[in-house]
Amino acid sequence: MKLSFILPSDLGKSRAFLVEKVLSTTAQQQGHSVVSAAEAERVVLFNDQVPAEAAGKQGCILNLDEAFNQPEQAIAQAVNSSQVFAKATTTTSTNVVKNIVAVTACPTGVAHTFMSAEAVEKYGKSQGWNIKVETRGQVGTGNAITAEEIAAADLVFVAADIDVDLSQFKGKPMYRTSTGAALKKTAEEFDKAFKEATIYEGKAEVSNRFQKKERKGAYKHLMTGVSHMLPVVVAGGLLIAISFMFGIEAFKDPNIAYGLPKALMDIGGGAAFHLMIAVFAGYVAFSIADRPGLAVGLVGGMLATTAGAGILGGIIAGFLAGYIVKFLNDNINLPASMSALKPILILPLLGTAIVGLIMVYLINPPVAGIMESLKAWLTTMSGTNAILLGAILGGMMCVDMGGPVNKAAYTFSVGMITSQVYTPIAAVMAAGMVPPIAMTIATLIAPKKFDNSEKEAGKASFVLGLCFISEGALPFVAADPFRVIGTSIVGGAVAGALSMMLSIELQAPHGGLFVIPFVSAPLLYIGIIALGSAITGVSYALLKKAE
Repeated sequence: MKLSFILPSDLGKSRAFLVEKVLSTTAQQQGHSVVSAAEAERVVLFNDQVPAEAAGKQGCILNLDEAFNQPEQAIAQAVNSSQVFAKATTTTSTNVVKNIVAVTACPTGVAHTFMSAEAVEKYGKSQGWNIKVETRGQVGTGNAITAEEIAAADLVFVAADIDVDLSQFKGKPMYRTSTGAALKKTAEEFDKAFKEATIYEGKAEVSNRFQKKERKGAYKHLMTGVSHMLPVVVAGGLLIAISFMFGIEAFKDPNIAYGLPKALMDIGGGAAFHLMIAVFAGYVAFSIADRPGLAVGLVGGMLATTAGAGILGGIIAGFLAGYIVKFLNDNINLPASMSALKPILILPLLGTAIVGLIMVYLINPPVAGIMESLKAWLTTMSGTNAILLGAILGGMMCVDMGGPVNKAAYTFSVGMITSQVYTPIAAVMAAGMVPPIAMTIATLIAPKKFDNSEKEAGKASFVLGLCFISEGALPFVAADPFRVIGTSIVGGAVAGALSMMLSIELQAPHGGLFVIPFVSAPLLYIGIIALGSAITGVSYALLKKAE
């Protein structure tokens, strides 16, 4: 049996060495092995302080002196113990200075990923901890955590809104939360982490928090799909926009510019845009069912694309593929000699067949009809309806600055790009740029109402706003949520409504200032953003109380 001895932190080094040596030697003589707490079948403690690495483990609490004097009986008692340490009462048994490793990841892999990482690192250093934060952004892993740092870690703190690979942390105490909570309530989240951290057992484990809140699970799956689809959408949209710079219909003539407009359209519209819903559905399924769900989700998403079912069909395909593959994986039991066939043959074959047939016969026909009607409604929309939709989308973008409501509006607008409807994304981008730019305006026109740190944050938020990173306003939201969010919704709604009313189109789903040349009416669009930002900035400056 695998045993682990966790000695009290206040025990002298010499005494600790002697006790561990006696017990380890006795255990090995009886045919047992001594391992780390993460690998142990039985954990032996010597006081009532349960460290995080012992939480959920079976073991016993022994008297230190009796165990030292009668090691054979101590080992026998440990082996036969049936006590389970339900939860940790202390975070670490040996270290005075805590060693923390953290991982952050958000759906777009841009703003929340790095802002929450900065907040976590800053707080950890202020507490005197050894802390390292790994970011999982769109450009890959940054500040990667090493195996040695994982081995020494007392806590793994994960702030992620999407599904991320945590396999290297198996056996370590882990606490999981969102990037928004880590950014806005850093101290509170760490307090919870030290009380609620549990040993991470691998992919199959889901924390109680997420078991109880299925809505958050669905949101995480959707955002995993969006985060992987976004680079495909951005690349395709920009290439199409560049093609249009040669003329709106230049791609139809292969003789213009040596066929460059046509080639760009084939790459952007023919390849990238044709793939985007398949990638989205594939990674939604991946988030639910891990690697076996990916292939099935890709096929389901491609079927939705070819049938014209659009983003709605892709959402259904992703969830359908994920949960069907998960069900098959949980319920198909094979002999050990055939288990290798399950992930490469049985699950892909059955999953693809079942999901494919459901999509072809049941899902695609009605959903394609719905998407066609929605497309027709949006392309012919004018007047009050356009203003109302733009105001709703614009307001949603400013409710939580990168949170679920913001992402819902953004995902809808990106999805409409796949149906060749380009007005919603223009409205959403204009509104999303308003809050951070507006905070800069407020700090400039009412400097006496802001302290030095807020003025510095105002300078940074302007740059972030120009890049369409709404999260630049979050420092102000954290300090004064009601006034900032309220005024931002007003300015965002105005910007969104005007953009829709004027039928401004944009084929690139992200980029802010850098994609304005690809907007159908660039100068008018800049004016709309400026107006919305001015409304929010001035109103917030007037409403904010002086420091």
